[in-house]
Parts: sequence; C-alpha cells; structure tokens
Amino acid sequence: VQLQASGGGLVQAGGSLRLSCAASGRTFSSYTMTWFRQAPGKEREFVSAFRSSDGSTSYANSVKGRFTISRNRAKNTVYLQMNNLEPEDTAVYYCAAGAGRIITSELQRAGAYDYWGQGTLVTVSS
Repeated sequence: VQLQASGGGLVQAGGSLRLSCAASGRTFSSYTMTWFRQAPGKEREFVSAFRSSDGSTSYANSVKGRFTISRNRAKNTVYLQMNNLEPEDTAVYYCAAGAGRIITSELQRAGAYDYWGQGTLVTVSS
C-alpha cells in the first residue's frame, strides 16, 4: 500500500498549486484522507481532511477559504487545491489515510492514520 504525494513546487505569494495524493495497493473508498504539513523547525500540523464515508471535509482555520480538498474516486486520488498562497504556507505537505470516519477531534492525531505518503515540498516566496 502506497500513498504518493506530488504537485509541490515554488510559487510566489498569491499564487496557486494543486497537490495530489495517489493511493495504490488498495481502495481507500472508506478512509479519511488527510493533508498535514510541517514547516522547518515546526511541528507537523493538520491542514485538511476528506471523509470518504460521507464526503464531509474539514480545514484548519489558517487555510479555510483558500484551500479546497477533493477526491476522485475512480483515480483513488485526493487533491488539495491551494489558492492565494502565503509565505507561511511553506512546508513539506504529507498525505495520510485513516480507516473509517475519523471524528473532528481526532483528525490532528497522527496515530489515527494507517498510511502516510512521502511528502511534497511547497515553497511560497514573498
């Protein structure tokens, strides 16, 4: 089972990027798919989640209104559309998959997830 994150890069403030998390080895149709990020010298933080069980989404306050998470079921892929990027968004972005519907209070807990991708670097210049 693998999660392959891609789509990172260098972008100017105000720009956009779309990250992809492609899953292989099994179908994640009942999983909660989540993006985390870790900036240099900081702890990993929750960014956004997509619950496959009911299609509900969740966002960190810092990205609400700028980021959109979505899923393509046929491609077994989750996307993170990031608009109006800020230098503070600079980080390595990781995708993770957890079985079932993870409740909101548990979304930030790394132990709630069974699989992790390798990370993709997003750099936003000012």
